[in-house]
Amino acid sequence: MSFQTLKGMRDLLPDAWPRWDMVLDTARRTAGLYGYRRISTPVLEPTGLFARGVGEVTDIVQKEMYTFEDRDRSSITLKPEGTAPVVRAYLEHGMFTVPQPVKLYYLAEPTFRHEKPQEGRLRQHHQFGCEALGEMNPQVDAELIALAAQFYRTLGLRQLSLQINSIGDQKCRPAYIERLREFYEPHRAELCDECKVRLDRNPMRLLDCKKPECQRLAAQAPHMIDYLCDECLAHWQGLLEALETIGQPYTINFSLVRGFDYYTKTVFEFWPPVQGSQSTVGGGGRYDLLAELIGGRSTPGIGFATGIERILKALEDENVPLPGPYTLQVFIAGLGEGGKRAALPLAQLLREAGIATGVGTPGRSLKSLLRAANDSG
Repeated sequence: MSFQTLKGMRDLLPDAWPRWDMVLDTARRTAGLYGYRRISTPVLEPTGLFARGVGEVTDIVQKEMYTFEDRDRSSITLKPEGTAPVVRAYLEHGMFTVPQPVKLYYLAEPTFRHEKPQEGRLRQHHQFGCEALGEMNPQVDAELIALAAQFYRTLGLRQLSLQINSIGDQKCRPAYIERLREFYEPHRAELCDECKVRLDRNPMRLLDCKKPECQRLAAQAPHMIDYLCDECLAHWQGLLEALETIGQPYTINFSLVRGFDYYTKTVFEFWPPVQGSQSTVGGGGRYDLLAELIGGRSTPGIGFATGIERILKALEDENVPLPGPYTLQVFIAGLGEGGKRAALPLAQLLREAGIATGVGTPGRSLKSLLRAANDSG
């Protein structure tokens, strides 16, 4: 064969789609229950949208984006995440003029990251995400977390744990970052090579490094919670109270920071019981500065995203029953000249009545037709 799929990308074959449709249908229904409406953004966006929004010193911008020069010599990028494009659309189309918050979701959107392919992590993967824009109240955070939790429960995932933290904002975070540098500097030699760079460029990312030597230090590092300003502390306490009011269990995780620069205050992830390289099924957080970072008006927001491929892996790990391939309800085998002539119009009548019907190829033997009927389900 001359051509194959590119590394880290794959075809979605017919037998996979019943499982995908189950996840997508559940996502649509759950988002609708919470008043979220669907949006879709282009696969290609200006590179600056991600460089300014996600952060120029993040791994995604520096190492993982598919960026190239368009014919007009402008720099464009295959979108590596869904939040910045949704915020761009919110600003571009004046959604700030309608009652707030504006609740939007995207579904099966392809996203692209040039990273080492692993199970549940592909260079082209697909996301379900929700964004609530225009409201600062922590109850919106709790509602979004509840949406995600209900989505997972409805699919049959019962063993996920909610991990939450607050990472403050531009007022209180600088003092904490300075304190982090003071803590880590004497231990620079103990850090992995990547974290040595992060210590100079983005110290908060030190906390979520998965390498054992760095995790040991992260467990001893100071906590952002202890450095929150009055506004961030009130928001944090309001979130915890709201989660407790709706009966949503959570674990405070002081090392949870998420990977993008645009996050403020609330960050959260859903973890499966067995931790590994793919320990996060989905997550998100608040991004009250993102709209301004990409050149728009000040707009608070919170979002959540989960990879469809990652969800399917989690469903398999929990042994959740998944639908098999789609099958026909009726198979018509036309025997003899009269049977052959009658088969196609009879099949059409059944199909128009909503009955999935297959027709055997004319001229085949009865044995061959019965085998085809069996193969069709």
